[in-house]
Amino acid sequence: MDAQGRIKQLMEERDWTDYRLAKESNLSHSTVTNMFNRNNAPTLPTLEAVCKAFGITLAQFFTERNSPELTEEQRVLFAKWSTLKDEQKQALLALIDTMRS
Repeated sequence: MDAQGRIKQLMEERDWTDYRLAKESNLSHSTVTNMFNRNNAPTLPTLEAVCKAFGITLAQFFTERNSPELTEEQRVLFAKWSTLKDEQKQALLALIDTMRS
């Protein structure tokens, strides 16, 4: 899958619009739309910003779907996780740590 296709896939999984991706990744809306409308391949800094917005690494971005399948519950959890701000993620991790002890 090409980079634009993978980005579209990740957007669909999260029900994000082009505008939402631009906002979450701190990219201009025109940068995001040009990736799709003009078929411009994203630059490495753009791709890094997109991955950060999705809450994934570049390695995860390029990993094929041959990895173990996630359950529907895990996919929902990861999709919601990616919408949290950094401080919210830290608070949730702290809560999980207290629940495990």
